[in-house]
Amino acid sequence: MSIDPEVIRAEPYTEVGELIQRHVGQIIERWSRRAVQEQPNAQRVHHAVLIDHLHDFLWTLGHSLMESEASKNGQHCLPATVHGEQRWETGWSLAEVVRDYQILRLVILDFLEENLSRPLGYREVLAIGLALDEAIAASVVMYVKGREQYNREAEDKRAEEDRRIQERLQEHAKALQEADRRKNEFLAMLAHELRNPLAPIRNAVEILRVQAAADAQVQWARGVIDRQAQQLTRIVDDLLDISRVARGKIDLQKETVNLVAVMERAVETARPLIDGRMHELTVALPDKPLWLDVDPARMTQVGVNLLVNAAKFTDEGGHISVSVAAEESEAVIKVRDTGLGISPELLPLIFEPFIQGESSGHSKAGGLGIGLSLVRSLVELHGGSVQAFSEGPRRGSEFVVRLPSAKAAPAKGLPQAEPAKAAGHKSPRRILVVDDNRDSAESLAVLLKSGGHEVHTAHDGPTALEAARNNPPDVVLLDIGLPGQSGLETARRMRQELHLDKALLVAVTGYGQEDDVRRSLEAGFNAHLVKPLDLNVLDALIIDQDRSS
Repeated sequence: MSIDPEVIRAEPYTEVGELIQRHVGQIIERWSRRAVQEQPNAQRVHHAVLIDHLHDFLWTLGHSLMESEASKNGQHCLPATVHGEQRWETGWSLAEVVRDYQILRLVILDFLEENLSRPLGYREVLAIGLALDEAIAASVVMYVKGREQYNREAEDKRAEEDRRIQERLQEHAKALQEADRRKNEFLAMLAHELRNPLAPIRNAVEILRVQAAADAQVQWARGVIDRQAQQLTRIVDDLLDISRVARGKIDLQKETVNLVAVMERAVETARPLIDGRMHELTVALPDKPLWLDVDPARMTQVGVNLLVNAAKFTDEGGHISVSVAAEESEAVIKVRDTGLGISPELLPLIFEPFIQGESSGHSKAGGLGIGLSLVRSLVELHGGSVQAFSEGPRRGSEFVVRLPSAKAAPAKGLPQAEPAKAAGHKSPRRILVVDDNRDSAESLAVLLKSGGHEVHTAHDGPTALEAARNNPPDVVLLDIGLPGQSGLETARRMRQELHLDKALLVAVTGYGQEDDVRRSLEAGFNAHLVKPLDLNVLDALIIDQDRSS
C-alpha cells in the first residue's frame, strides 16, 4: 500500500534534520569528493559560490525535515532555485544539475546511516527523497528560466545588433550613394571645365588649317596642338564613359556593321599619335566584309583605345600591328606592339580602372589608366571578351578581342550616309553663337565666317534674345551654362516668345551627361553637342534640317 507523500512531508523528522544541520561541513566535503569523481566534466563543482550556497541549502533542508507544518517544510526550495540559477550561470548542463542532487541524496543517506544511533527509517528515507525531489524541481525550473531568459536576451541582443548592422549598412549605402552622386557631379563639372577651353583651342587649330599657312613651323605647331587637343578630348570622354559604365548608363546603338570599316576608322583616328611617335604601323584587314551586330561608335572607341595604348607604351620608332580575322563564329581583333610589355604581377590587373604600367624612363606614360578598363567594359557589353598577353617587361604585348559574328549580313548592304558638305561648300546661313567664354564664341565665329556664313555673337541670354529678335537666325549655337539666364531658359524663350520654330537650335556645351541631353531636348533644342564642336556634325544637322523642312 502506497503512502501519501503529503502525510510523509507533514511528519517531523527532528533527529535527521538536526544531524544534517550539525554536520553540514562534513556532508559538503563528502559531496565534493564524490561529485568530482562522478562528474569530472562539471569543472566548476568546487566553485566557491556554489559550495557556500550548498551550506545554506543543506541547513535549510534539515530545518524543513524537522518542521511538521506544510508552510514551513518546503523552505529548502528557495535556496534550491538559487542552486539551479547558479548552475546555469556557471555553465552546467541540465543533466549535470539533476545528477548533482542524486549524488547529494546518496551522500546524505550514507552519512545518516553511519552517524545515526539506529537504522534510518523507511519514512525518513522517503521524506529525504521527497525533499530532494522538490529541490530538483525548483532548481530545474530556475535553470530553465535562466536558460530561456539568456536565450531571450541573446536573441534581443542579436536582434539589436542586426538592427544596428542594418542601420550601419544603410548609412554606408547612403554614404556611397552620396559619394557616387558627388563623383558624378564632379566628373560632369570637370568635363565642362575642360571642354570649355578645349573648344577655342580646337577652333583656333581649324582656323590655322583653313588659312593654310605656308610656314612649316606654323604647320608643325598646328599639328602638335591638334593632336594634343584630340588626346585631351579622348581622356575627358573616356573618364565620363567609365563612370557611365559603372552606373549602367551606356545604351548601345547596335546595327549590323562591317568590322573592317570600323577598324579603318579607328586606325585613322589613332594615326596622328602613332605617326607623332614615329611608329611603324602594319594593318592586316580581310578583303571581304566581316559583319557584326555592334554599336559602331563604341566599337571604334575600342579600336582607338587599343591603338593609343600601344602607341603610348612603345618607345619611339617601335612597331605596332593590327589585324582582323574571322575564326569560326567569332571576329578577332589583335593589336600587338614591340613596347614595354607587361610584368607578370600586373598582367591580371591590366584591365582594372586606373592601373598603369611603366613607360620608358620608368615614368608613367600619361593618361588616367582607364582606356583598357573601358575597352573591357565595352567589349563585354557586346557579348565579347578581351585578353592581354605579354612575355614580360621589354617584350611587347598583345591584346586580343573576340566578338560574336552577326548571324546574317544585311540584306542590301549597309546604307550609305550622304557625306556632309564641307564648311565652305554649302549655302550660307545666319548663325548666332552664344557663349559666355569669349574666346570660344569669337574663335567659332571666325571659323564659321571662313565658311561663308553670316555670324553674330552674344555672351549672355538677354543679349542673345535681343540679337535673335533684331536679326532672326537660321541656326543658334547656344551654350547651356550661361550666367544669369541659362541656355535652357534662353532656348525656351526663343521658341515661345520669338517663335523661332524653324530655326535649328543646337546646344553646344561642356555638359554631356544623359540628364543634360534630356533637359536640353525638353527645352526645345534640336540637338545636343559637346565641346569642342565638330563642324562636320553641324553640317550634317543643317542638311537634315533642310530635308525635314
